[in-house]
Amino acid sequence: MTKTVKDPTAQIEAAPTKHDGESDTSPLHGAPIKLSRRSMLGTTALAGIAGASSGFVGGLITSRPAHAQSASSGNKPEDYVAPGQLDEYYGIWSGGQSGEVRILGLPSMRELIRIPVFNPDFTIGWGITNESKRVLGKNFPPGGDGHHPHLSFTDGHYDGRYIFINDKANTRVARIRCDIMRTDKIIPIPNAQSIHGLRPQRVPRTGYVFCNAEFRVPHPNDGRDLNDPKKYFTVYTAINGDTMEIAWQVLVDGNLDNTETDYEGKYSAATCYNSEDAVDLAGMMRNERDWVVVFNIKRIEAAVKAGHYKTIGHSKVPVVDGRHGSKLTLYVPVPKSPHGINATPDGKYVTANGKLSPTTTVMSWSKIDDWFAGKLKEPRDVVVAEPQLGLGPLHTAYDGRGNAYTTLFIDSQIVKWNIDDAIKAYQGQKVNYIRQKLDVAYQPGHNHTSMGETRDADGKWLISLNKFSKDRFLPVGPLHPDNDQLIDISGDTMKLVADAPVYCEPHDCTIVHRRFLIDKVKRKWDRGDPFFAETVGMAKRDGITLEKDNKVIRDGNKVRVYMTSSAPTYGLEEFTVKKGNEVTVVITNVDQIEDLTHGFCMANYGINMEISPQETSSVTFVADKPGVHWFYCTFFCHALHLEMRSRMLVEA
Repeated sequence: MTKTVKDPTAQIEAAPTKHDGESDTSPLHGAPIKLSRRSMLGTTALAGIAGASSGFVGGLITSRPAHAQSASSGNKPEDYVAPGQLDEYYGIWSGGQSGEVRILGLPSMRELIRIPVFNPDFTIGWGITNESKRVLGKNFPPGGDGHHPHLSFTDGHYDGRYIFINDKANTRVARIRCDIMRTDKIIPIPNAQSIHGLRPQRVPRTGYVFCNAEFRVPHPNDGRDLNDPKKYFTVYTAINGDTMEIAWQVLVDGNLDNTETDYEGKYSAATCYNSEDAVDLAGMMRNERDWVVVFNIKRIEAAVKAGHYKTIGHSKVPVVDGRHGSKLTLYVPVPKSPHGINATPDGKYVTANGKLSPTTTVMSWSKIDDWFAGKLKEPRDVVVAEPQLGLGPLHTAYDGRGNAYTTLFIDSQIVKWNIDDAIKAYQGQKVNYIRQKLDVAYQPGHNHTSMGETRDADGKWLISLNKFSKDRFLPVGPLHPDNDQLIDISGDTMKLVADAPVYCEPHDCTIVHRRFLIDKVKRKWDRGDPFFAETVGMAKRDGITLEKDNKVIRDGNKVRVYMTSSAPTYGLEEFTVKKGNEVTVVITNVDQIEDLTHGFCMANYGINMEISPQETSSVTFVADKPGVHWFYCTFFCHALHLEMRSRMLVEA
């Protein structure tokens, strides 16, 4: 028998220790590799972005061969996790246009599970089962564009309750329960179009979940004012993370991009582009500066409580006016088209990344306090540094030791820089704040450090989520995988450890130490779980005990079939219905053994669902095909798994 390990955190094998003075080459799976520099780093690259029709991509990337050599004999790569051992971190990855969330182990970069959110999924029956349809709602769009997965907080620490993620394609926000890794709530956001940035409140807890509507539209967007951009607006939305109901919205100027929260529960902030209020690319590029909008949460709450709001169209959500001149907001001018916005784990600063400027703007939360208190004259007075980092800064992550790591999209690099030294340089001191630049392959977007979005930032690992992979992997057709690269930041220098091809486009991720989640995740379902409570209620009304009864209930044209599953049998060998009957099949997995999952697949009906140990799942369909239809188990559960099948007999 396998020995039981009581403390799973004791299973992780420590990565090799870094030593000062090591070679500046970047080991890829243990093999040192010298990466080439760009041949094009001039300002013409920025012009290439501005002229979207110029086909700039080919000019930004220099071909760089990937030498995927194995580790030398006796040496294990730094991302090695031995068979039977556990990763130290969970990686929470967005699935991009797939609409799902993916869970990886770090540092191994092994994909552990995929959680369907906005997308149909035949494996578990997401979008097929009654339980999932209750979450998705009626007439749900069959897909989504998930961008930013973030976990819930208590006092700036992960609390293991929820993961939140946006759907930019269909203007929705979803919540995933961490204990079962299933989506339990999805809500549409009114008065908005295309939710992009999303961030949970850190303090005192989540609390609010803030999200940005990126595109400006007329209010209400019902066909009037189609060609009058001056009547286009967008909104910033606060969602109650516990109830998944919208608390309030703020009307803003410009197009919102990404958002962030502080470590005191006072403020949230968002990058904002298109200060020109244009509807075309050239128009959006005219001004030299756009802004960061800071939202004063207490003032907004007070305005809503006092009734100083309006509603838009059919929505009952209170909308306050946070446009220029409002006492509820602060507009900080920053270089044009800022993109990512990221708060430092010490709670002192927040950075806005330039995208079309080589700079990152560092703002002080305490100076934001001063501005709202009337102690500062100009919005730019809250800026304490604006380091020049390179071409195309998009996102910044932190190691908890005072260093920041910013992706440079055009340079295809990660730049490590010191925050205190950048502040000194802004004050006029001659100091070099840049510590290192590391080539990545290629065109990095988001990056994330281990625990870097919390007070617990540990400075061990950094992920660079690169948009292009080009020559790093075997060719698989015109559509290339993305390339997520794992970087060791535990020492004084960044060390590239591994390439990981991923199905496009992950967009963003979060890295959480397993101690915050491993004891939260259930190994089998609780029979009283609210996820299938509505199905349990239906069974009680029918006089059914789900754990033991195998019965058919006929109610006019509706037939409800209740059965258990226990490897390798279903509780019913067959059931009979008439053509045209609405059939609801309810299955309860009575097996107690962890990992002993069953499936239910009805041949030629497009139906499959998963039933994990102690779970109840149900599906409703119309029996419109006369004849014999076998249903079978789709999860290999027993030596007689192939024999685990029964029949539905449909009378003509």
